[in-house]
Amino acid sequence: MTEITSPYITHPRIMVLGVQPGSPPFRIVEIDGQVVGEARTVIDVLEAAAAFGITVRDLDDPEVIRWVGGDKFTWTRR
Repeated sequence: MTEITSPYITHPRIMVLGVQPGSPPFRIVEIDGQVVGEARTVIDVLEAAAAFGITVRDLDDPEVIRWVGGDKFTWTRR
C-alpha cells in the first residue's frame, strides 16, 4: 500500500507522549522521531528541545510540538 501524504498533516519535530506511571509520573519526549528522554515538567521539554537546537516560542503551535494524551498542563495520569 502506498502512503498518501497530505499537505494539511504536519509532522512536528517534537512529540511529547502520554503520561507514564512513575514516581513522579513522566512523559516521553521524541525529537525528529527519536526518543531523547523523559520529561516531568514543561521545562524538561524545553531543555530537550534546546539540546537539539530547537527554540520553542509557542508551546501550543502544532507545527512545532505535538502533545499526545494531554496538553502542556497534563503531568499526572487521569
